[in-house]
Amino acid sequence: MIKQIERKESGVSSWEKTAASSDWLPAATTRFFIVIGIFIFLFLIFSPSISQAADYRASLFGIKSNGTTLNTRSIQKAIDFIHENGGGRLVFDVGRYLTGTIYLKSNVTIHLLEGAILVGSPNPFDYDTHRNWTALIFALEQENVAITGEGGVIDGQGFIVANNLVDIIHKGLVKDPLRNDRPREGIRPQNIYFWRCRNVRIEGLTLKDPASWNQQYDQCQNVVIRKLIIDSKSYWNNDGVNIVDCDNFEVSDCYIDAADDGICLKSHDEKAVCQNGYIHDNVVRTSANGIKFGTASLGGFKNIKIVNNVVYDTYRSAITFAAVDGGFVEDVVVDGLKSMNTGNVIFLRVGERWRPGKKGRMKNISISNVYAEVPATKPDAGYNYEGPWEHQPRNISPSSIVGLPGALIENVTLKNIEIRHPGGGDPNFARVGVEELDQVPELPASYPEFSMFRELPAWGFYVRHARDITLENVRLVATKKDYRPSIVLDDAHSVRIKGLKVEEPGPKKQPVYSHKCTDVKIEK
Repeated sequence: MIKQIERKESGVSSWEKTAASSDWLPAATTRFFIVIGIFIFLFLIFSPSISQAADYRASLFGIKSNGTTLNTRSIQKAIDFIHENGGGRLVFDVGRYLTGTIYLKSNVTIHLLEGAILVGSPNPFDYDTHRNWTALIFALEQENVAITGEGGVIDGQGFIVANNLVDIIHKGLVKDPLRNDRPREGIRPQNIYFWRCRNVRIEGLTLKDPASWNQQYDQCQNVVIRKLIIDSKSYWNNDGVNIVDCDNFEVSDCYIDAADDGICLKSHDEKAVCQNGYIHDNVVRTSANGIKFGTASLGGFKNIKIVNNVVYDTYRSAITFAAVDGGFVEDVVVDGLKSMNTGNVIFLRVGERWRPGKKGRMKNISISNVYAEVPATKPDAGYNYEGPWEHQPRNISPSSIVGLPGALIENVTLKNIEIRHPGGGDPNFARVGVEELDQVPELPASYPEFSMFRELPAWGFYVRHARDITLENVRLVATKKDYRPSIVLDDAHSVRIKGLKVEEPGPKKQPVYSHKCTDVKIEK
């Protein structure tokens, strides 16, 4: 039985309907909960086989905690021994354990007690590469694997590793174009890379300072990522969590501080789907996007539920969904989002980036119970690796839903949403008036970011190339007078707007402007 979910205090109104009975949710939501229930049942079956197995102290294998001895071979020997003897936990006590690449095996848990720190070697030659990715901890086609802790830390020393890598590239020992004066992502070590693993648990740790993405789970099944502190701002491309083409995954109760995207779902395989995900009760701060999926989007994303998350001090969008590489996004529910001091709130985009002639597809998106404050200034100012000041000149951008001609975004519901926007759009700085909407470029092949179109003709919501769009109980508040209307619809069809409230200073103007639209209904 699905019980009614109690809303946490987040500055937004409470639900009034259960997940099972909400008629505005996509039809796939019931199937989603059934799948999640099966996932949890299976995980509980497999988890005891790890937790009830024997514990092995790291010191038993001669692993040194002095922070200077390179333990790569001794840690790997310990993992292999435990794997070959029925499984169990490799337990690290207080100390600093220096290592290069290690490989986690089936039925083995790495467990870090409070004060235990697994430290990545500063030498780039101490790391291995598989499937074009480099990592401190690999798990390749394994099952029942876990990295857990009671306050333990994995420290990739990413800034040091990356700069040492730059040095050996300049010496000619490693070939790399050093685009933008940095080594490419794949040769900089991530803290964790798991590929085609089943029954994965990462819990109770601090993951810090990777040289590339922090952690990546690629084509895995039954993945639980829970109660992590993710400090991921030591170098460029420092994503917090990357989920790639996984089936049945949960990311919950994490605090994420990242230089790049916080929680990022990807689809790297056109024959695969990233699906049946539950992302909830996380706090995210990034110099890119808070919760994002779609770069890459070769396959697709399906049945994703995103509940009770907070995004703050974030440069780009709190929520970005993109289908730009020929794949699809469908059956996604966002319920309960607090977005504070974040540059943009919602960005939905269909494009045609890597596969000309194959446009992306997006449908069945529900976003509800959102409270957001957009600043007039740069929200990530002062953080390491700030987001670039780009796509200028433009006034503060609106939230946007932007498809392509012939590839309309379909069936999007926005309900119980309040956005406080600085307003202040100045036509002398940048201007696209409602009489010149055709001047907004399509940009099908461009990288999807909310600012990609430069100036947009609305300050609240811009909807273009879309069908079956519902806005219900949406409140838009502008602090300063803005030359733009609050909402612009361009090539939008079957649009229903009910209970819209717009507050802005200056002379009263029509809040919604429609262009090349059909069947637009505005109700009180």
